[in-house]
Amino acid sequence: MTGSGFDAVLCDIDGVLRLWDPDHMGALDRQHGLTEGTLAGAAFAPHRITPAITGQTTDAQWRTGVADDLAEACGSRSRAEAMVRQWAAVMPQVDPEVLRTLAAVRERARVVLVSNATTRLEEELDQLGLSDMADAVVNSSRLGVAKPDPAVYRAAADAAGASVQRCLFVDDAAANVAAARRLGMAGLHYTGFPGLRDVLAPLLRG
Repeated sequence: MTGSGFDAVLCDIDGVLRLWDPDHMGALDRQHGLTEGTLAGAAFAPHRITPAITGQTTDAQWRTGVADDLAEACGSRSRAEAMVRQWAAVMPQVDPEVLRTLAAVRERARVVLVSNATTRLEEELDQLGLSDMADAVVNSSRLGVAKPDPAVYRAAADAAGASVQRCLFVDDAAANVAAARRLGMAGLHYTGFPGLRDVLAPLLRG
């Protein structure tokens, strides 16, 4: 047990550790002559995204389905496929401050990444040089359920080897943080690096 009150930090990936250009989908819409929001609407429609982040479909199957849904708007299936290939090639930026801070935390506590993600997550982490920056990764598409399902938080605590009462859960979605708190975890709704730095200060000071 650490003096900080936390034995493990369970951290969301997107919106915390890795940051996406908020306009990358809109830029593709404009490039292909579509109304902004068309690509995002197709990609994150519940009938597409829910199976993708719970492992019912692979990342490739998800993107194929998105191309199916965009074919009419794009004017042809081939144009829709080209748009989806461009979208799939977009990579996020890693926040260096968050990365350095989590690396420092690992000297005194376990760090587990927890993401509602597709089956491509592990490949993406490898491409970004993040494969070894945490003690474990809990990917919803491998687990079969997604945040805010309680099973995700329990799996993350188990991966950390910590009780839920000794875990800090960090996420940029308030609903996900609220779910963690209902299980007895400490929770931080991530709105920027200063808040994360402050809550982790005891671990960073030792």
